Amino acid sequence: MTTFIRRGLPSLALLFFLSACAPMIYTPTMTHATQPRIADDQFITADNQILPLRIWQPLSSPPKAVVLAVHGFNDYSNFFDDAATYLGQRGILSYAYDQRGFGRAPGRGLWSGEDVMVSDLIALQKVLKKRHPGIPFYLLGESMGGAVVMLAMASDTPPDVNGVILSAPAVWARKTMPWYQRAALWIGAHTLPWLTLTGENLNIWPSDNVEMLLALGRDPLIIKKTRIDAMYGLTNLMDKALASAPRLRTPALILYGAKDRIIPKKPTRIMLRTLPADRSAMRRIAVYENGYHMLMRDLQAETVWRDMAFWIDDKNLPLPSRAEKNPGPLLAKEIP
Repeated sequence: MTTFIRRGLPSLALLFFLSACAPMIYTPTMTHATQPRIADDQFITADNQILPLRIWQPLSSPPKAVVLAVHGFNDYSNFFDDAATYLGQRGILSYAYDQRGFGRAPGRGLWSGEDVMVSDLIALQKVLKKRHPGIPFYLLGESMGGAVVMLAMASDTPPDVNGVILSAPAVWARKTMPWYQRAALWIGAHTLPWLTLTGENLNIWPSDNVEMLLALGRDPLIIKKTRIDAMYGLTNLMDKALASAPRLRTPALILYGAKDRIIPKKPTRIMLRTLPADRSAMRRIAVYENGYHMLMRDLQAETVWRDMAFWIDDKNLPLPSRAEKNPGPLLAKEIP
């Protein structure tokens, strides 16, 4: 995206004066309102949209905990497959769903808006909470999914959960971007919202797990060409996620890879600095020296899964990876 922004800015500036299009928001026709519910492997939303839902049953019953996982940008529920299998071997039940515009969900490739994404998450969590009464419940979000979880927890009606796990949450807000990136994104979204980009020439590796990345390249459900207006929508979400950090008062396990080049260190530092200081004892933060953006699918993924499972079992025990950092405001200095 950076290459496009730097090379395409002059021509987009000209097009700005020649045309004016609005970014597209996916708004399905409302046939009738319905009670949010689960039907087999589907989540039926309040506006009657069908979101694919995956379930990983634990080896033991009843489960010791329930995790609802939220995927990242251009990804889908399959992202949690290996992690959920690991957690299931330790008695943890996992769910993950395809958000609108991704995977097999309706509106593929189109942005549905952060309010709708948060609403879907809160509704699904309520349904699952009723399905598993009395069992500790956790939300997990990777990248974009982490931003959705942050906004849900900062909402007027936050989900009733025992904690959240944020893996490289998407908090790359506009205020942390250079002016030319902000300008090019706005111009592109308002003149050529339908234009798609691949990012193939950026030479940015989201993981050191090459075999996994090749599999993603073959997966037809992974979006490989992204509309500019979807990027614009993602940036709106990241703006709000970073701004919501001071309201994250739930017990949290925050994970970040020192080699992450998808979500830069600067906005991550800002997020960590602005978390509520009076809740620092309720937070655990792990920075993995050899970790990339896709921490739960990196070559050292099992290290991350183990930390997650240990934290769910007992939030007071040290993380087995020893990647934990001081949860205080000085943590920002510990991210290289």
